[in-house]
Amino acid sequence: MNKISLSFLGIGFFLGLAGASVIDRGVIDGTWSGSIEIMGQKMDFTVYFKTVGGHIQGTMDVPIQGATGLPLKEILLDGSKISFKLETPQAVAQFDGVIGGDKIDGQFEQQGMAGTFVLTRSGEKAKPEPAKPKEPLPYNEEEVTFQNGNIKFAGTLMLPKKQGRHPAVIMITGSGPQNRYEELFGWKVFQGIADHFTRNGIAVLLYDDRGVGGSGGNVFDVTTDDFATDALAALSYLQSRSDINPRQIGLCGHSEGGIVAPFAASKSNEVAFVICISGTGVTGKDILLKQTELIARANGEPEEKIKQSVDNINKIIALIDEGREEEEIKKKIREIVEIQIAGMSEEQKKGIKSLDEFRAGMVDELYKQFGGPWFQFFLKLDPAPILEKVKCPVLLTFGELDLQVPAEWSKEAMVNALERGGNKDFKARIFPKANHLYQEAKTGSPSEYMSLAKEFVPGFLEFMSGWVLERVDVVK
Repeated sequence: MNKISLSFLGIGFFLGLAGASVIDRGVIDGTWSGSIEIMGQKMDFTVYFKTVGGHIQGTMDVPIQGATGLPLKEILLDGSKISFKLETPQAVAQFDGVIGGDKIDGQFEQQGMAGTFVLTRSGEKAKPEPAKPKEPLPYNEEEVTFQNGNIKFAGTLMLPKKQGRHPAVIMITGSGPQNRYEELFGWKVFQGIADHFTRNGIAVLLYDDRGVGGSGGNVFDVTTDDFATDALAALSYLQSRSDINPRQIGLCGHSEGGIVAPFAASKSNEVAFVICISGTGVTGKDILLKQTELIARANGEPEEKIKQSVDNINKIIALIDEGREEEEIKKKIREIVEIQIAGMSEEQKKGIKSLDEFRAGMVDELYKQFGGPWFQFFLKLDPAPILEKVKCPVLLTFGELDLQVPAEWSKEAMVNALERGGNKDFKARIFPKANHLYQEAKTGSPSEYMSLAKEFVPGFLEFMSGWVLERVDVVK
């Protein structure tokens, strides 16, 4: 799924929280781009500084992690020295640098790790706006809100300009906290899909996940089942509008959203159709183990190490399933972390400032990840019985080179489930050379996402819109 694949030594420090800052001059104002080097890895990022009332404010973007606008804290400027912090659920990331003209060189520390960073002023005085669809737009965009219980969701409704009651699609993001555009690796994936649908007369509702953007709640305290009720709350909202056809509203989900959409449709006979973009019909545990194996192999890992990674995940899952005590589970995780540390290169080990802090941080992070409510629900969730209950039209799409949701395997499981349930109106297609984001790929590994063109493989958008247009009535 979007953010499921695990790396026991992944650098997961860019999930920022609140922020503000302190100091005096606007000499730092502007856009600074560069990279962090830590434990033999390099990660690009961009920082935006702006002085307001003598206080420096700042945010950070990390395109490879799909993170934008992360607030910085305690921004301090003292002569040529600058420091700032980024709070994350795991630990605070501390940056200390020295300004030399249009360049900042510095040190980075977090959770026992240490590295370096370099930033260069880009010459821009404000954060550039993301690329937008071609003008003129044949549709209107309206900021909307809707409720699911006591949780308020914020979103954008894209509506064709012609007067009348339009068919509509509700977009559902993949796993992890996502904004309404499913912005991944610097690319607003859902914006392109929504723009295409709306240009073809189909209204689109995009909404921020729980706890993201303008939406309330917390995405980490709930499960896939809760996300299905969120989608149905969005459906109820659209049905209340006089400019939407209440009988022609469908759900379109990507990755985990491709599980959420049929889950929601199995709970309501008012869903007109379902589109599953890289959904799956096997348990979360099976998909996790398979993607771990495939991604590691595509990245050139030796077979022995791949087997070890899969075995490690299986061992932790087994202990949690057996209801073992926290300390026993952490003991096994600690053993696995020690093996990973022992197998690190000398360059990677140089990036560890405090081995004890690093080890403890990794154990706690992995325990929280595996033991959390979403992850536990996902591991055991079997989409096949859910798909069997879906009676509305269903469209399934897959990427030939998708390593997060393997195409043939997933297609077979989903098609078989729909057939067992007696669904008479479904269609499935695998797109050649497509990865999980439907870019034209080389290996399909997530490590390629950033370097590939931010565009869909030929025919992908047209295939989906054509299928929908055969089942709805657009306003003429």
